[in-house]
Amino acid sequence: MLAIEKLSVAYGETLIVRDVDLTVNPGEVVCLMGRNGVGNSTLLKSVMGLLKARSGRVFFEGKDITHASPDKRARAGIGYVPQGREIFPHLTVLENLQVGMMANHARRREVPERIFDYFPKLKTLLSRKGGVLSGGEQQQLAIARALVAEPKLLILDEPTEGIQPTVITLIGKVLEDVKKEGKVSVLLVEQYMEFASQLADSYYVMEKGSIVIRGTAAELNKEAIKPYLAF
Repeated sequence: MLAIEKLSVAYGETLIVRDVDLTVNPGEVVCLMGRNGVGNSTLLKSVMGLLKARSGRVFFEGKDITHASPDKRARAGIGYVPQGREIFPHLTVLENLQVGMMANHARRREVPERIFDYFPKLKTLLSRKGGVLSGGEQQQLAIARALVAEPKLLILDEPTEGIQPTVITLIGKVLEDVKKEGKVSVLLVEQYMEFASQLADSYYVMEKGSIVIRGTAAELNKEAIKPYLAF
């Protein structure tokens, strides 16, 4: 579904991501772990086309999208939930969802009911402005806004950050349901190891812009990973 080959990304002259190789197979949940500042978010932004690659390539469903614009990547079937959620604060919940639906090839006029099955609270907040929602409600909206486009690949950047435990549990349940349906692959950046280990089929650990550990969930060695997550 996604293949990243020798990808390097820089801010100005500072190289943040260095020769990263990473693969997400169809229906798979892949977790990318590491401390803040090691390059995880930069890698996701480059996959989404928000940052240009200095070198290397990105393939989606076998097609080279390295130089494709973010809107083309979204319409191709990549959904993105950024760190910090970045919902539209002056739009209502419904309007935020309608923006997400613009990337849906089915050209739906109404939000699919299954979105409210995932996040029942949102149905009661449709007329509420995004900016007045709680952090947990905004995170639910950000994930729902990506899912309404019916992506083939869902990219999430630390969806549990700053979120209350009940919402973390809900998000985990939604991602488990998405995984069981088998229609969406997931690339997840996450520092909460327990959350990641319950969902991931495989994992990568990043340090100073490079992948230092990789493996399947069955091979996950929590003690080996802990030093790369602790400050």
